[in-house]
Amino acid sequence: MSATQDVYKEKMSKTLNILRSELNTVRAGRANSALLDQIVVDYYGTPTPLKNMSNISVPDPRTLMITPFDPKSVSNIEKAILTSNLGINPSNDGKNIRLVIPQVTEERRKELTKVIKKMGEEAKVAVRNCRRDANDEIKKLQKASEITEDDEKEELEEIQKLTDKCMKDIDEIVSQKEKELMEL
Repeated sequence: MSATQDVYKEKMSKTLNILRSELNTVRAGRANSALLDQIVVDYYGTPTPLKNMSNISVPDPRTLMITPFDPKSVSNIEKAILTSNLGINPSNDGKNIRLVIPQVTEERRKELTKVIKKMGEEAKVAVRNCRRDANDEIKKLQKASEITEDDEKEELEEIQKLTDKCMKDIDEIVSQKEKELMEL
């Protein structure tokens, strides 16, 4: 595998990782601590990720329990959750914050399915852009006589195989999330 292929393989795998982390933030009606990964709390004037300042547990399938390391930060965490777009109201007992995940309606599931498919399409566009960039770079190398025409053809085929594999992986990730969303 050439240096060009290595660079673009890494870029494509990063795209897959980003898609996975974005899909984890989609609420599927089941408690999942990844829902809170994007939440940042104002902690003594410093934006701090929630997961770095608290313990997040899942006591039952519909509840998330947040136990801050610093009990004084409970109100800041509660405010950060309310201002996020989670659509979940936190309940605070002074030491812990509970988030009860509501049941997702059929209509909302269909909307979320569209959102998931859109995320998958965006990831595919990113992978195609990587392929285009890789192909352009390979063609430049051939024009500059740094690689032979046979090497160019071989490299282009490898990049295409890599792209096809990423597209298949994206489809699998999206369909897995859709299946999880449609479960009751």
